[in-house]
Amino acid sequence: MRIRVLGSSAGGGFPQWNCNCRNCAGVRNGTVRARPRTQSSIVVTGGPGGDGPIRSEAVPWVLVNASPDILSQLRDSPALQPARTVRDTGLAAIVLVDGQLDHSTGLYMLREASRPWALWCTDSVYADLTRGNPVLDVLSHYCGVDRRSVPLACGEFVIEAVPQLRWRALAVAGKPAPYSPNRAASLPGDNVALLIEDARTGGKVFYAPGLAAIDEPVWLAMRSCDCVLVDGTFWTDDEMVRLGLSGHRARDIGHLAQSGEGGMIEWLERLPAGTRKILIHINNTNPILDEDSPQRAELERHGIEVAWDGLEIAL
Repeated sequence: MRIRVLGSSAGGGFPQWNCNCRNCAGVRNGTVRARPRTQSSIVVTGGPGGDGPIRSEAVPWVLVNASPDILSQLRDSPALQPARTVRDTGLAAIVLVDGQLDHSTGLYMLREASRPWALWCTDSVYADLTRGNPVLDVLSHYCGVDRRSVPLACGEFVIEAVPQLRWRALAVAGKPAPYSPNRAASLPGDNVALLIEDARTGGKVFYAPGLAAIDEPVWLAMRSCDCVLVDGTFWTDDEMVRLGLSGHRARDIGHLAQSGEGGMIEWLERLPAGTRKILIHINNTNPILDEDSPQRAELERHGIEVAWDGLEIAL
């Protein structure tokens, strides 16, 4: 299994266009050592393992979340353009973990596809994207969508284009989008984590860009994996409140902060020693973006990586 991180930031990207927090202002003027990042998304294929760079080959890829930055992400990923015909793409299917804008707006940008997109999502995310934000209805006037239901209770699913990968979705604690029909009372399936296993190599990855809490099924899934790509949105629960940018804590909007008692660092510290631990979906305010910050140094002491656009993982 090969994974490429297309985007590693939370909604708004980094630097965020209208933000002058220490991180955003610092990366613009060169006083903070940090990489700019686009909004979170990955692609996965069942190609051969190995640690070399992913090259442009005619292999099918699954896009997991379609961010508003998808066009620039595709331009920066030559392996996703095999150029076999006048119009071509290496993307064979799309999986969504939620209906949030930063994970679904990119669907509008993919409307020129030559056939309906095979799109996997839960029933509640489908409701978000047909009733709250009807992007799927809009696409019916362009390329169309061949929607497939992501099961929650009946085990794994397989995407035909990449048959060696086995997928399993786990309902996770979180918050649906503001326009969701379920906003006032969230349902299982509004937010999911993905457990992806390569049947040929046995490699497993756990992917959860939004994770408000870790229950027993989620913890068991994390422990079973070779690599976890998990919610890195905020360093502290009150990060946005302290900066005067929001009245909501991290947990109020569906994210488990890294620091503090019961935070993500404590959970990741308990994983088996060989597990690769990577934070993704990092908000522009999070001090871990500053590569010289004490918070970044703390992550390094715990063997925790910070995802960046273009990061490649082989399992």
